[in-house]
Amino acid sequence: MRRVGPLVLPFTALWGFFWLAPFWIGLDIALSTPGASGFKDLSFAQFERVLNDPKFLHSLENTTVYVLGTVLVTLGVSFFLALSLSGMGRMVRSVCLFLLLIPGFALPGSLATLFYLFFHGKSGALNQFIVIPLGFEPVNWMMDPAWILPCLVMQAVWRWTGLVTLVLYCGICAIPKWQFEVAQIEGVSAWYRVRTIFFPGIRHLLLFAGVFLAVDGVAAFSGAYNLLGGSGGVLDSGLLFVTYAYQVAFPGGSGRFDLPMASAGCVLVASATAFGAWFILWVQRQRDNRI
Repeated sequence: MRRVGPLVLPFTALWGFFWLAPFWIGLDIALSTPGASGFKDLSFAQFERVLNDPKFLHSLENTTVYVLGTVLVTLGVSFFLALSLSGMGRMVRSVCLFLLLIPGFALPGSLATLFYLFFHGKSGALNQFIVIPLGFEPVNWMMDPAWILPCLVMQAVWRWTGLVTLVLYCGICAIPKWQFEVAQIEGVSAWYRVRTIFFPGIRHLLLFAGVFLAVDGVAAFSGAYNLLGGSGGVLDSGLLFVTYAYQVAFPGGSGRFDLPMASAGCVLVASATAFGAWFILWVQRQRDNRI
């Protein structure tokens, strides 16, 4: 067994403290009642308040739909693009990857502003160049409750598809060449190669990308803020949890300035997200051990 470097353990401890400190601070605030200090007078009233808030439950429903939509669409499109890139020439592949990666390298605020102009009412690019020329009535994307949440999903898909495609393409390049040679000799179909070679070869990368997108979907704030201005949109149809926490915690949101309640909600969601990510990775490890 290799000896651990002298700086690894202190660095790991410092790194863990850096990420866990906000969690413990939020827990301390949530458990502290007015007039009490720290954990001296523990009270779970804040957790009861946030769990009984219909707006909090509605934000969790929207966040769940948002995360599932982002993960499924991004992974599906990225997997298809990665397969397509593997069959292209070197020059064409480089240009396509560069164009796909541009949204991922842009600042979230700039990307959300550009996306807002793309979906901005009748004068938006989507209506002007696609919807109206096809003979359909223009859609007021950001004011129609039926379209606000799908627009948020499309924004996340637009941002992360290029990066996930690059990750999956690198995984495809790492698949041993002899597997493709055997498949070519046996004359198997393209779908059979996808199912038995490509997908198993990058399965772990798909899992990693899925967990990454899920955590980002729960924690991302700037995209929804730039599109909806700190609100949940019409009828709160685009209210995500991060927007809800902002509205509860800060006067700029709704004026409530209820930091203990917002901290309680953040602690609950952070714990559930961490447990969900751990459970998915644990199931995958058990499956790999059986294989």
